[in-house]
Amino acid sequence: QGKGSVSVERGRWPLGVGTFLQRRRERSKGAGVAPQRVMTSARRDFGSFHSSNVQELIGTIKAGVYIPPSLPFELPKFHPDHGNLPAFGQEMRKKHFLLEEGTTFMNHGAFGCALKDALHVSQTWQLYIERQPLRFFDRELFPHLVFVTKRLAEFVGCSPTDLVLVPNVTMAMNIIVRSQDLKAGDTVFMLGETYGAVKKLLRQVCAEQGAILQEEWLEYPLTGPGQIIKKVEETLRPGTRLAVFDHIPSKSVFINPLEEIIGICRQRGTKVLIDGAHALGVLDLNLSSLDADYYTSNCHKWFCSPKGCAFMFVKPELQHSLRPLIISHGYGFGFHSEYIWTGLKDYTAILALHTVLDFWESVGVERIRGYIKGLMTQAVDLLVGRWKTGLLAPREMFGSMVCVRLPESLQEDSAANYEHAETIQNALYSRYNIEVPVKALAGSLYVRVSVHIYNELDQYQKLADAVEEMMSK
Repeated sequence: QGKGSVSVERGRWPLGVGTFLQRRRERSKGAGVAPQRVMTSARRDFGSFHSSNVQELIGTIKAGVYIPPSLPFELPKFHPDHGNLPAFGQEMRKKHFLLEEGTTFMNHGAFGCALKDALHVSQTWQLYIERQPLRFFDRELFPHLVFVTKRLAEFVGCSPTDLVLVPNVTMAMNIIVRSQDLKAGDTVFMLGETYGAVKKLLRQVCAEQGAILQEEWLEYPLTGPGQIIKKVEETLRPGTRLAVFDHIPSKSVFINPLEEIIGICRQRGTKVLIDGAHALGVLDLNLSSLDADYYTSNCHKWFCSPKGCAFMFVKPELQHSLRPLIISHGYGFGFHSEYIWTGLKDYTAILALHTVLDFWESVGVERIRGYIKGLMTQAVDLLVGRWKTGLLAPREMFGSMVCVRLPESLQEDSAANYEHAETIQNALYSRYNIEVPVKALAGSLYVRVSVHIYNELDQYQKLADAVEEMMSK
């Protein structure tokens, strides 16, 4: 074995990675290819790194001759058929999450909640790195990041040549928006539901470049996806340079009809940027067929990775026009090389993605989504029935979060505002230890309820009871 080369002989693999290796050997055998003879050795491309031939390693994936690196330690294994996976709800919470027992946690949509198993793997990587830091960063890190890129790209339905790993969606949005060659008088389009930090970014960039930021508002409650499609169709002007949409807006949490919206943008000659911060894990992503020019999502929200892990998808013909926010050794060496190293930092949240992917694939993606959908339906029926209110949009437009209107008796005579919503949210937290956001939307108050695999119906019962008790005081 040559110095710094990528090997599959050392280390042991979890179920998901092991399955990948076995299938890889079978494909190679069927094609008459000996894996050890097509293996690409890690070598220097940029900087002083001995394994920085990132573009070449990505190329072997596309060519079908990729051999992944080995691991220095064993990863957790999830065998649902062997009974080592608990039932959804409280048992899942105790075994695979670190949430406090006394907290009624219905705000997964804020910052997510990491799998305990993935956190342990991240920490194991940290200990391993410090045993010989130079070996890890100089010879091992990049091949491992390429392997994670490959597996995540398969999960979201795109080529690994079009996906790069970034710390969070905010970073990706800044990279993409700041790379647009906007001229004075150009138009950038967004809906009023756009995430607050992204609005600030768009306003600042448009002000710098002399571009026009067009913001369009929806009327609530929504009657259906057609209302959004009609708004875009009627207001998006031909020649608009960029349109920005949330796949699932953070505040109103309905699922945008992206297929129709992107189709309209194509007809108007407009590039499309999708903020999918809440989508990974919740929705079945197939980025190659979605046809967005840019798409980004967090892994640390609904996918439950450790904090500091996200991806950025960019169509091949647009990759050359992006400008990284941080210029480092990989600049000028290709799309992945420019983003894979942004200086010395903790990369272990990304490396722990193997365990997150193994968990989802072992438990079953459809089983997880099925539980979330079923519990969401029950929670909506319970809260709407108890409070005699309604939803911000038809229930079929929601995924893992939903906005349920609070009873009018909790609202002051004037239209609901941010301060009123915050007062009720703080009361739910301080008096009942319920963690759930309250939003002021279109003059009314809504609770934005989250559902994940560690939640159970009795938690939403507790929320209903707490609100009714607040109404009586």
